[in-house]
Amino acid sequence: MGTTRLRLLIALAAIAAVLGYAVVTIVAGQSGQVLQVPWLAAATLWVLALALLIWATLSRPRLQRKPGAKPMPPLMAARTAALAMAASRAGSLVAGFYAGVALASLPHRETPAGMTTTWASAASAVGALVLVAAALWLEYLCRLPIDDDRASAA
Repeated sequence: MGTTRLRLLIALAAIAAVLGYAVVTIVAGQSGQVLQVPWLAAATLWVLALALLIWATLSRPRLQRKPGAKPMPPLMAARTAALAMAASRAGSLVAGFYAGVALASLPHRETPAGMTTTWASAASAVGALVLVAAALWLEYLCRLPIDDDRASAA
């Protein structure tokens, strides 16, 4: 399992942004209404980001084997790394989608529904970016230390 590449996350976000923009454009063209984005979407993403930040903060001493902290079992560390990788990929997809929705709903911001959609989708995109940042930090914490023997042989 390799580390997450920033290029991959940017590509996922770009693809999702195009999809989000297209969905809003198609819905507005077909029905004449702006796609509704509930504020609950933003709240959910912010709660997920906060939960992942708390998990990373609590896991940090255990993963870094600080004195006085009980070391994290290897299987739990591997599951934590998998969680971090999944959260970064999902967060980049969600951030891109909601950024595309926000961009596509900008022309409709004069209406109350358009304004709500623009702000709720922008808040959702920012919450998803915070989720990605927390996931990348947690993945960084889960890296295995390089042994002195392997470092000198390379």
